[in-house]
Amino acid sequence: MRFRRLLVYVDASVVGGCEDAEFKADSLALWRRFVDGRYTLVLSAHTLRELAGAPEAVPAHLDEVPDTCQLLLNDSEEASELAAEYLRHGILGPGSHADALHIALATIGQADVLVSWNFRHIVNLGRIRLFNGVNLELGYGPLEIRTPKEVLGYEEDV
Repeated sequence: MRFRRLLVYVDASVVGGCEDAEFKADSLALWRRFVDGRYTLVLSAHTLRELAGAPEAVPAHLDEVPDTCQLLLNDSEEASELAAEYLRHGILGPGSHADALHIALATIGQADVLVSWNFRHIVNLGRIRLFNGVNLELGYGPLEIRTPKEVLGYEEDV
């Protein structure tokens, strides 16, 4: 039986984590799975904009991943509207539109999982439940949201 590669949406914290002492080991371990083709790296134009001001070493990691193992999600009105719904429901405050947009893009892009090191606004069980409540209410599927460490750990359980 042939399985498709896992579609893993990454926000800027994961790419930046490749150069951060606290998150480097797990971020790079996940990155190796993109480079060797085990997972598909799902990027958004939004993530690329966030990385534009990062030190050169951070976005350089994107060049390591073969084009055949990358998927780019462009901005859309649908994603902006879904992000606005998360804010309207009070899941995040008005100053967190950028984080809401990551969730919306990953949801609409049908990523298997969104990975992030943003514990306050994204990888937060209470918020994940609320994001998925809105997703289901509006006819979208639920979105798995995890840290790179969790995604790597789940590999061992399969």
